[in-house]
Amino acid sequence: MLNVNEYFAGKVKSIGFEGDGIGRASVGVMDAGEYTFGTGQPEEMTVITGALKVLLPGAPDWQVFTPGETFFVPGKSEFNLQVVEPTSYLCKYL
Repeated sequence: MLNVNEYFAGKVKSIGFEGDGIGRASVGVMDAGEYTFGTGQPEEMTVITGALKVLLPGAPDWQVFTPGETFFVPGKSEFNLQVVEPTSYLCKYL
């Protein structure tokens, strides 16, 4: 079953799904902007197109992730994103 989500007044949209080879995940697109997300469980985020500038919990500096690059977010935490251009991503819930 597909689960459609919309955040930040429609500037972030995702489709959640579950598959045998991937488990629970979502794929989505973020429009340009700055966002703070909270996590319930650990997440693995992979950039598909565009770029994400990320400030991870406890990290002193922002990091930029481009297509094919992955970062991990601890569960029960918040992370900040700066998006300069529409960017697509895959999020796996670990």
